[in-house]
Amino acid sequence: MRTSDWDAKLYDTAAHFVTDYGAALIDLLDPQPGERILDVGCGTGHLTHEMRQRGAKVVGIDASPNMIQNARQAYPDLEFVQADASAFTFKEPFDAIFSNAALHWVTDAENAVVCMSRALRPGGRFVIEMGGKGNIQKLIGALFEALKKFDCHSPSHRWFFPSVGEYTSMLERHRIEPTSAWLFDRPTKLEGDDAIVDWFTIFGEAIRADVDEKCFAEAVRMAQVALEPTQRKDGVWYADYRRLRIIGKRLG
Repeated sequence: MRTSDWDAKLYDTAAHFVTDYGAALIDLLDPQPGERILDVGCGTGHLTHEMRQRGAKVVGIDASPNMIQNARQAYPDLEFVQADASAFTFKEPFDAIFSNAALHWVTDAENAVVCMSRALRPGGRFVIEMGGKGNIQKLIGALFEALKKFDCHSPSHRWFFPSVGEYTSMLERHRIEPTSAWLFDRPTKLEGDDAIVDWFTIFGEAIRADVDEKCFAEAVRMAQVALEPTQRKDGVWYADYRRLRIIGKRLG
């Protein structure tokens, strides 16, 4: 799912907004007591735990060893499996699949959908949210402009930010019927004076893997300065998030 491992403790400290926003997605899923739910890209397991608190039997998967280790330490009564979202199997089907802020890291999106479809029983519920088309466009644009000033090759990123039609068509090809799908802007508050630097430190592996480390660090600082007029208001930084949310069910 991801190109390298995460700093799980930094993620929990500086990116807790991921979990905070995920609570509303759990409400849409409406976990029921006793049903089996698969949490795809569970991270440090906080939302997995929340669904368990509602009585569901939840399994969390994540590609990051550090994330899984931290999740197991925090919630030893839950089942967490280190697995890539585009290459996993389970013997028993699930009643629902849930994923928050994870599937945009999966560049092999088609195989991820295949895996999720196979893991979901006929009639099972499908509720996901991910970065959609245009997500963090200002942040990426500012960083790429800064990188042009350095002697490094043309940068790219490895996120997958699909349109509504692109992702729902993929789901339909693999027998997951979308019942609702929408793309929406959600400016997201970041914490700290160096919030943009921190954001790229946590999430920038999708770009950093292709760029010299020193070059990347200096470019991030330049990008933060360039972003201040549009992304900092009353002393608070905001990331220009655009989210894709889909609700669906598995066809028989």
